[in-house]
Amino acid sequence: MPANMDTIPALRGTAWHITKGQSVKVINTHGEQVVDTWAFNTVDVNEFMSMEATRATLLKMRPAVGDSLYTNRRRAILTVIEDTSPGVHDTLMAACDNERYGLLGCTEYHDNCSDNLRAGTKAVGVEVPTVPSPLNLFMNIPWTASGELAFAAPVTAPGDYIVLRAEMDAVVAFSACPQDILPINGKHTPPTEAHYEVIT
Repeated sequence: MPANMDTIPALRGTAWHITKGQSVKVINTHGEQVVDTWAFNTVDVNEFMSMEATRATLLKMRPAVGDSLYTNRRRAILTVIEDTSPGVHDTLMAACDNERYGLLGCTEYHDNCSDNLRAGTKAVGVEVPTVPSPLNLFMNIPWTASGELAFAAPVTAPGDYIVLRAEMDAVVAFSACPQDILPINGKHTPPTEAHYEVIT
């Protein structure tokens, strides 16, 4: 990776402050790593990127280039300005948490995206009030006409990336999803790191 790239460590989260007009490029370094993504208004973290509000505004299940992502106060916070992946991202699934892994059979603590969000934002001096449903970058959740959902492996290639432009000053947070029970991060590979770059 180039020197200007920052790492989202495998199984962990990170966060960064970006200002209106800056962009963040999220790279699927190895091709099969889901990156849970959140954004909070820097001035008031009670305003955050909302998948529910975004779907209602876009009337789409997946955002594409040119689409904005909206907050729980119905304001644009990020806009997709470039996407070299096949465009398969998820807006439906909640972030994993330790309780979710309990339902999947884990009897001990399991790394999870909810705790990664809290840890990543705390490291940059932000206490988030809740864990919103994330934009699950590169996550493949097929659906059928009858409303059935499935967990499938990503369809991205190594190096695929998406670029998101900030429409307000924001704290963006990422989690390299630790899921290793379902094929969310591929069928035959463990969760890996991903990378991001803030572009002025």
